[in-house]
Order: sequence, then C-alpha cells, then structure tokens
Amino acid sequence: MGVTSTAAPHPEPVDPAVLHPRLPSPLYEIADERFTRHGVRLLLKRDDLIHSDLVGNKWRKLAPNLRAAAGRRVLTFGGAYSNHLRATAAAGRLLGLETIGVVRGQELADRPLNPSLACCAADGMRLHFIDRSTYRRKSEPKTMVGILRAAQAEEAYVVPEGGSNALAVHGCRALGQELRGLADVVAVACGTGGTLAGLAAGLAPGQRALGVPVLKGDFLAAETAALQRRAFGGRRGTWSLDSRFHFGGYARIPDELEAFADDFASRHALPVERLYVAKLLYGLVALAEEGAFPAGTTLAAVITGRPFP
Repeated sequence: MGVTSTAAPHPEPVDPAVLHPRLPSPLYEIADERFTRHGVRLLLKRDDLIHSDLVGNKWRKLAPNLRAAAGRRVLTFGGAYSNHLRATAAAGRLLGLETIGVVRGQELADRPLNPSLACCAADGMRLHFIDRSTYRRKSEPKTMVGILRAAQAEEAYVVPEGGSNALAVHGCRALGQELRGLADVVAVACGTGGTLAGLAAGLAPGQRALGVPVLKGDFLAAETAALQRRAFGGRRGTWSLDSRFHFGGYARIPDELEAFADDFASRHALPVERLYVAKLLYGLVALAEEGAFPAGTTLAAVITGRPFP
C-alpha cells in the first residue's frame, strides 16, 4: 500500500543551485574543556546550515544526483526513520520533481505513518513498502527490476540507500576541500560511507578523516573503499573508522546518549541531532579522554544534521 504523490514530474532538468545553498558551510571554533585540557582545539563544520530542508551531507550527496536525474522522477530507498528519504522528498517538493521512496518493512504499509514518513508524504513522496528480505536483496539486478516494476517506476532515476554512490562521493569531496589546511583530523558520523569517502579524498596530504559509524557491523570499511574505487579508481586520502560508538545500532538512543546530547547543546547552544551527530560528538569526547589526539591537534567535527521537529 502506498501514499499517493501530489508532485508532478518536472518536464525540464533542474539545477539544485537555484535553492541557494550556503556554501562553503560555516566553520566555528568552540571552547570545551573536555578537549582543551588535552591541548585539542575543536572546530564545528556546520553543514547543518547549508539549507533549511536539504541539511548537511544530504545536500552534498543529493545535489549531483538530482542534476543527473535531469528532471526524471527519482526513486530511492530507506528505513522508516530515514533522513535520506526526508531530504529526497523535500528536494522533490522544492524542485518540482516526482519522488518515490521504497521503504523497508511491508508490515509498515498497514500502520499509521510515523512522523518521519508522514513528513515524506506531505512533501509529495509516494511511499512503496517492501518486505525486509526483498529489501536486503535490492542491489541484485533481478530484484531491482522487480522493485521498479512493482513501484511503477521503470523509468525512474535510482538513488541508492543513504544517497551514497560515485556522484555523491564526488559531491562530498568538496567538504574536504573546504577544510584543507584548517584541521589535522576531520571527523564525521557514518551511515553508508559516502560522506567519509568523499571527505577523505578532498583533504590535503597530512590531514586525516575519521569516521564514526552509527550502525553495528564491520561492513563500512569495505563499503567506503568500494565507493572510492567507483568514484576515483582507488583509495584516496587517509581515513579510518572507530566503530565503538553506535550505542547498539541505528536509531538506538539510550538515556546516556540523550543526556550527553542535552548537555552538549546546553554548553554550546547547538541543537544536537541524535541519530548521527550525538554519536559522533560522544565518540570524540571519549577519544579525547583516551589521548587519541596529541596535544596541539586541531579537530573538526562535521555537523551533518539537525534534530527532527
């Protein structure tokens, strides 16, 4: 069961630049004694301020894909609380593009929409629910053909889950280029690896990128390397992952993380998004306490999102 789209296909290619993104995004230094007592400077790269609806790395990954869609309807994938689905739906509303969201979990089709999916529907996205087994096999060509047929979207431009493909990686390379020479370590929360892959490629020699996965599992290093191969032909930049701060997996937000996020927000007047940004910042505080950053290090944390209202 789906939700009827109210958007109409755009007859001509559209350029997301008409939405006037704030690029390069602002970079601020903050004073936080949990870092300063170890001799570490902390910078916040405020990608959450790029655009009010296409926030952070969602802009950087979606913009090149929307250009490539050339006015066609856009189909993409996500779970019930996917930030990527919300951003794609918002882009469709703003640019007059028809969007289709393939949602993991057939059982969700018969339930009231949660606030995240309701937001997608309100922005005109047509939701198509599939069972979890089929969703896991969506990268298989035969399965993809079946999904497109069932969604009545054979001619759609397909954006992968999380928006991470070679075009997205090139879009995220600009993030690293904006930070060249400004930090020793640049850290970002990771879901599918696309932002980390592009960020690392854009940094200058001597800088390194650190990814903090928000999902359980050891798949992300291989995914990030594969994305760099598809985008650049091989590994680019210096990057690594620390997988200790996922708090049990995606959308898992225990009381400890809630308290940390509230405290950080109070200290620095920064609304802290829970699914990605809170885990990143928590991880960086823990790493600073462990002595992972030598005295004199300038550390930049990429703020990729804002709390969902």
